[in-house]
Amino acid sequence: MSDVIVSAGDRMKKTIANLRDGFAVLRTGRASPALFDRIRVDYYGEKSPLNQVANISVPEARLVVIQPWDKALIGEIEKAVRSSDLSLNPSNDGKVIRIAFPPLTEERRKELVKQAKNQAEQSRVAVRNIRRDGNDELKKLLKDGEITEDEESKVSGELQKLTDGYINQVNQVLEEKEKEIMEV
Repeated sequence: MSDVIVSAGDRMKKTIANLRDGFAVLRTGRASPALFDRIRVDYYGEKSPLNQVANISVPEARLVVIQPWDKALIGEIEKAVRSSDLSLNPSNDGKVIRIAFPPLTEERRKELVKQAKNQAEQSRVAVRNIRRDGNDELKKLLKDGEITEDEESKVSGELQKLTDGYINQVNQVLEEKEKEIMEV
C-alpha cells in the first residue's frame, strides 16, 4: 500500500525534474550554458553533445564563449548552433565561438511565457495521470482482497495530498520561470 505512495511520489518527482530541465533550455534574455545541452555536434562521424567537445563559458550576462578542444571542430560547432532552434548567430575568430544574446522583444517574451505555460500544463497532466495510476492500483488491491475499503480510502486521500503538493510545485516553478523571462 505505502509502496503505491512511494512509487507515485518518485514518478512525480521525476516529472518536476523534467519540467526544470525543459525550462533550462527555454531561452531568456540571459546567456546560459544549459541552453546548449541539446545541441549535438558531428565529431568524426558521431553525434556528440556540445559540452563533451568544447568548453562553454559565460563571461558576461549576454555573451557565451564556446572553446572547442579540437580546433578542427569550430566550423561544425558553429553550424550546429546556427541550425538549432535557439535562433542564435555565432561568430568565430578561428579559436573560439562567441555568441551574443540580443535582448528579447516583448512579443518574444510573451511567446516564451506561453511555451512555459504549455510545458507546465503537460507536467500537471502527467502528475494527475500518476495519481490515476495509483488509484487504479489501489482499486485492484481492494478487488483482490489485499486491502480493506478503509485502507484504500486512506491511501487514496494521501495520494491526493501528494498530487496537490506536486501540482503546487509545478505552479511555483512556472512562476519563477515567468518572472525570469519577463524581467528586462
